[in-house]
Order: sequence, then structure tokens, then C-alpha cells
Amino acid sequence: MTTTVSSKSSSKLSSHKDIGFALGMVLVLAVLFIPLPKFLLDFGLALSLTVSVLVLMVSMWIRKPLDFDAFPTLLLVVTMLRLSLNVASTRLILSEGHTGTSAAGDIIQGFSQFIVGGDYVIGVVVFAILVIINFMVITKGATRIAEVSARFTLDAIPGKQMAIDADLGAGAIDDATARRRREELNEESAFMGAMDGASKFVRGDAVAGIIITLINVVGGIIIGVMQHGMSVADAANNYTILTIGDGLVSQIPALVVSLAAGLLVAKGGREGAANEAVFAQLSKYPRAMYMASGLLMLFGLLPGFPLLVFLCLSGGLAAFAYTIQKDAKERARIEAAQEAEENDPNTSFAEETPQDILYLDDLRLDLGAGLVPMISSMDAALPGNVRSLRKLFAEEYGFILPMVRIVDNAEMNSNSYTINLQGSRVAEGEVRPKAMMVIDPANGKIAMPGEKTREPTFGLTALWVDPSLAEDAENEGYTVVDPESVITTHLTETIKEHMPALMTYGATRELVEGLDREYQKLLSDMNNQAPTVMLQRVLQNLLAERVSVRNLTLIVEALTEGATQTSSLVKITEHVRQKLSNQICQNLADGSGFLPVVTMSAEWENAFLQAVRRNGDEIDFVMEPARVQEFVLDAKKVLQAFAQRDEWPAVLVTPEVRTFVRSMLERISPATSIISHNEVHRKIPIKTVAVINAD
Repeated sequence: MTTTVSSKSSSKLSSHKDIGFALGMVLVLAVLFIPLPKFLLDFGLALSLTVSVLVLMVSMWIRKPLDFDAFPTLLLVVTMLRLSLNVASTRLILSEGHTGTSAAGDIIQGFSQFIVGGDYVIGVVVFAILVIINFMVITKGATRIAEVSARFTLDAIPGKQMAIDADLGAGAIDDATARRRREELNEESAFMGAMDGASKFVRGDAVAGIIITLINVVGGIIIGVMQHGMSVADAANNYTILTIGDGLVSQIPALVVSLAAGLLVAKGGREGAANEAVFAQLSKYPRAMYMASGLLMLFGLLPGFPLLVFLCLSGGLAAFAYTIQKDAKERARIEAAQEAEENDPNTSFAEETPQDILYLDDLRLDLGAGLVPMISSMDAALPGNVRSLRKLFAEEYGFILPMVRIVDNAEMNSNSYTINLQGSRVAEGEVRPKAMMVIDPANGKIAMPGEKTREPTFGLTALWVDPSLAEDAENEGYTVVDPESVITTHLTETIKEHMPALMTYGATRELVEGLDREYQKLLSDMNNQAPTVMLQRVLQNLLAERVSVRNLTLIVEALTEGATQTSSLVKITEHVRQKLSNQICQNLADGSGFLPVVTMSAEWENAFLQAVRRNGDEIDFVMEPARVQEFVLDAKKVLQAFAQRDEWPAVLVTPEVRTFVRSMLERISPATSIISHNEVHRKIPIKTVAVINAD
């Protein structure tokens, strides 16, 4: 019961922190206008000193500047608190200063008595020194560092973002790490910009302290002499001591906060507490410490110098150098032992979890040793090309491509590469990293000197030629591509071919989670035990025919509608395709807006319709194998003629046989779309460009 009550109380306190902070800021502003009694002024000055010391301690112990990114806001609050207390103390000094040096509270009196001994001349000198140290040294230096750091940080943002993108494309980091590093980069730029502005608070605070002190001294003497009948000497003594005490109470916290700001911006990009950053670097050079120890000893031997003092410092420095030298040797021994353990084949997998060992990349590009410069050099284009594929597939197919991991494989041939899908090799090829590939679009013989080869993606006749011949090849009408583009094109076509396999349950689930809540509910309300699995299968069927699934909301609507009419996945997919008819036809239309199609002759249409057998909700196809082979050969003649001209008209068939025609033609022409009459949108005009006739 006690624990429950305590946790509820803590929860209530946490929920009202914002109100408490707002009230605190209102009270700070109120102090500017409302006279404070001495005990409240003492409390406020003690609070200001406490917060300043706390800020300094935190600045010394933080690991990196971004861990204290609230510092600019806190600096403004602390500065405003100190200035408000300055106004309150000024009001007390000018109104009650004639009563003595205790007129403005115990803390101000304590500072004036303890630090300056009640002598206002000494006080003026000490105060002036503190102001000079704060304003001319610490504050000015911190401001300059903040300005330069902000400028350099903003200038470096584009380069750092490109480095993150390059690491992501090369597979060195995953999406989560890239996202985190981008967020850190944004936070760093915002923090440095805020620190540049916040440093002006510190400078303004120092200037305000000087002005307030002068006003207090001059105004106090005038008030003491004119209103209270004091002598000039007594008035100067009272008001100057009080003012110097007030100035010291304000300047010491200001000096502490300025030091904290200086430590924070001077740390830069280093990680670790301030003591680690300083001592870790000093301790790297024990010989320098031994030399310094010897020089201190020599100073002590000079006539008139205190030998004992220099002997103590020399001995302490030598002992410190010996200690860190011993620690460095011990660390080197431990690191050598750890390296030997890591290189031991019996322990090389000791730190890997079973999940690490069994993990398979969805997509991986393996490069031979000779192709490593394509990803490691400063101007490497391959990572950027691979990275751009994610955007291409997202825009063209509505499919978020998994990260393509690029790794070097010393066991492969030097100039070889392989494309692996979920642990299995699905494509491979060879390129020449210092040559250009020349391709004849007509697949004829290339009349140029070079190394004969085959373009790995489409199998066209090609040559590897010296880069100096690239311009001549283009003038001859050949296509010239660099090795990075060869690999990227091969990877692109391989991914298109295997998109159904990449549309895993996890990928489908991510797409569903990105839908509006209404469509998620529509999908979950389906009369099906596994609606996400059914959606996955439909998406796989669409991607297998290179139909974009970007319009996921329409697909979900069509899926749920079709599922109420049939349980056949084939029929549901056909129903979804009909709903996507406008999209499908527009993607297949030519530049003039017409949909070019290849139709089947009446003889072939009748043959296909006679081969269809309905069995309840299922449809069977019973055409003889020899007849199937005849159709494939007839269709191949027609489609290859268009393929040689890089034209890809769709094959238009009746709805009942579309899936069967697709299964026959996907091996000879996978890029050819097979559409049914039901998928032709009413606003898209058709243009018949050929007919598949029976020989």
C-alpha cells in the first residue's frame, strides 16, 4: 500500500513539473517589480549560487556536449534569475543603505566582509579583476569558440549527411543507425547554433553587472548625502561596500556559469568527462612529464627560489609520470591478450549469438577483391547507385526495398560479383573496373578493339574497351556504360525478377502499419483467419507481373470486396487487377496515349476456351502439351520481333485464360504484360499491333 501511494504521489509531482517551471519563471519576472525582504533575497542569492555550481559540475562530467543540450535554455533562466536578484538587491541598497552594511541581507554583507575585509577600496579592485576575468577572458573566449563551432558545424552538415548515406548504401550501417546518426547531426547543428546565441547572454550579463554596480555606487552616495544627511565619506563607505558585496554575489555565479559554458563549447566533438579528456591526453606522453619534472628541479636550485616547493612539485610530477607509464604498459598487455583471443579460431565466434550466426541478408552484393575500390574510394559511385534503387522501387512499384548489403569476398574471382537473395545466389557476373562496356543494341558484332564479353543482365554482345575509346564508340551508335552501371542494372533487373520473394510477411506488415486506421480495420474485419497473409499473397502475385502496389488502399478495398465473393486466391488477384485497370493501362500506354496490344487469333482463342474446365470455385486448364508448345513458339516469333526494337506491347486475352497464358509466356518473355479484356480501362484507347496466328 505504501509503495502504491508513493508511486501515485511521484506521478502527480511529475505531471505538474511544467506548471512548477512556469510559476518559477513568473516569480523570477515578478522579482523585477516587487520589493523583496532581506531573507527572501538571501534565499534567492543562495539559490543562484547553487544552480551555478550545479551547472559547472554537470558540464565537467557530461560525456559529450549534446548530453547537455538544454544548457542554452538553462543559461537564459539562470541569467534572468541573477539579473532579477540584482534589481532586488539594488532596490534594498538604495532604500536601506543608510542603515549600515547589513541593509541588503546577510549574504551580501558576508561577501563584503569575508572577501574584501570591509574595505571598499580593496572591494573595488577585486570586483574589477573578477569582471575583467569574466568579461575579457572567459566570456569572450567562449563566445568566439561557440561562433566558430556553429559555423563549422553548419558547413560540415552536407558532407556528414553524404557520409551517412554512403555508409547506408555500402551496408556498413542499417536504417535505424542511419536514422539515429541523422537525428544526432540535426541535434548537433541546433545545439551549436543555440550555444552561439546563448553566449551573448553571458556577455550581456557581464556588461549589465558593471552598469548596475556603477549606478548603485553613484546613486547610493547621492541618496545618502541628499536624503539622509550623511557625509560623503560615510555614504561612500556604506553604499560602496554594499554595492561591491552585491556585485561579488552576482559576478561569482556569473563567472562559474561562464566557465561552464567555456568547458562545454571547448570540449567540441570529444567524448568523456572533462578530466578524462585532459588527463587522457596529457598521460600519453610520460617522457614530457619527466622533462618537466627535471626543469622544476633546476628552478628550485636557482638562487632565491624556494627549493622545498619546487622539490615537492618535481617529485609529484615524476611519480605521476611513472604511474601512468606503468598503467599504459598494463593496458597494452591486456589489449594484446584480447587481440590474440579474438584471432584464435577456437574463440572467434565466442561473442556471436546464434541469431547473429543464422541471420541472412535479404539482399547482398558480394564483390571480388578487384572491385573493392568501387565502394571504398572517395569518389565511389556504386554505393550511391545502389542506394538510389530504394527510391526507384518505392516510386515505381510502391515497394520498400530491403537494405542492400555490399561486402567484399576474398574467396571470389577478383573481378566477379554475385547477387544473393535471402542466402541464395541468384545472379552473378564479371566486370572490368578500369574499362568501359560497349554494347550493340542490335546484338551484332562490334568493330572495335577490346575484350569480348556478354552483358550480364540481358546477354547482349559486348566489349570491354579502354575508357579513351568510349567517345568513339558512342559516335558509332553503340551504348557505352561504366562497370558500376553494369552492376546496378543487373541488380535492378534481378530485384524486379524476385520482388515476390522480397515481399515477406514482415515487409507486408510494415505496409499495413503505414495504412490509415480505417483501412487497417477494414483488413482485420475480413472473414479470414490471416488477412495479412492473404494480402501478402495478392501483393506477391501483382509484383510477379510487375504491377505497382503503391495504391495500397485501393488494393485493400478490392481484396476485401473480392474475398466476400470467393476464397480463390487467383480470382481475388484477378479482381484486384480489374480495380487497378487504370493504373495498369496507363503504365502500358505509349507516348501517343494508345495501349498497344497483341491479340490472339480466333483459332487460338477457341483452343484456349475449350481447354478451360470449371470445377466449382476453381478453374483447370487441360490443353495438350504439344499444343501448348505450338502456342509458345507462335507467340515467341511475334514478341521477339518487338523485343528487338525495345518495344513491349501487352498481350490481350479473355479473362478466363489470362493466368494460363501468363504462365506459358513468362519464361520466353517475362517483361511482357498479359492483360484481360476486363483490365482495359474505358478511357484508354486500344491499338492492335500484331496477332498471334497458328502456323
